[in-house]
Amino acid sequence: MPDTTSIALYLDRLGLDHAPPSAGALFEIHRAHVERVPYETTWIQLQERWTVDQDASFERIARARRGGYCFHLNGALALLLGSLGYDVTLHRGGVHGEDGPAGTTMDNHLVLTVRGLEADGNPGGDWYVDAGLGDGLYEPLPIRSGTFAQQPFTFGLHECDADEADWQFRHDPAGSFFGMAFRATPARIDEFAERNVALSTSPESGFVKLVTVQRRDAGGVDIMRGLVLRRVGSAAEPERTIDTADEWFTVLNERFDLPLADVSSTDRRLLWERVHATHQAWLAQQP
Repeated sequence: MPDTTSIALYLDRLGLDHAPPSAGALFEIHRAHVERVPYETTWIQLQERWTVDQDASFERIARARRGGYCFHLNGALALLLGSLGYDVTLHRGGVHGEDGPAGTTMDNHLVLTVRGLEADGNPGGDWYVDAGLGDGLYEPLPIRSGTFAQQPFTFGLHECDADEADWQFRHDPAGSFFGMAFRATPARIDEFAERNVALSTSPESGFVKLVTVQRRDAGGVDIMRGLVLRRVGSAAEPERTIDTADEWFTVLNERFDLPLADVSSTDRRLLWERVHATHQAWLAQQP
């Protein structure tokens, strides 16, 4: 578990003070997390072999201002919530397409639930918490079947009748994926270790093929894939291609709160060369 100094640094990155558990405080933590800690895979292109270890994820976010994908973001968030006194549980999840959940994908996403926090609209006090979907949740959802608006998207959460899962999250049609299903039974972080290796090292993985950085806020989401930057939602912007290394790293820092201050100048150059080469290869395949 993180020490008091690391917890203080983590809260400082979120711009929050220590507060006792409550539904309102949980919402503040979730909003701040998706606003200030980016969903990002620069570490894969840097060939940094991150594991699913929650303490390591926590320290990177708190001290190095890095991000990660679901195993790191939700893994660290679970430690933070647990340290603050929340009843938080890890669950197996699976991002899926229109065909629905499948057993083979039910470890490609880490889901959190928090229990025991009653609020208007959720007398049961159980919440679906997820800072690891990129353009997904801005705030927690009550664990009950329904439709929920979080600008600029409308989500669905429903009990799932598939053998593989108990709950199914449906993204908005404008979102980057179709849906995600998760199991109600608790999971351990080590259950995701093998999938994390595959997602971050396999040549067939989309994360290996193309770097992505996303940052959610109350009105939408900023998205950069490779060299292409766009904004979905309020103050929407058309896609534009970033042409220089200086601008690309400035965008990472200023728009995504990802300064990469712990990355050497040599590795930053190699990162840019990889991302730029991938973009050029993609351009060459266009008609």
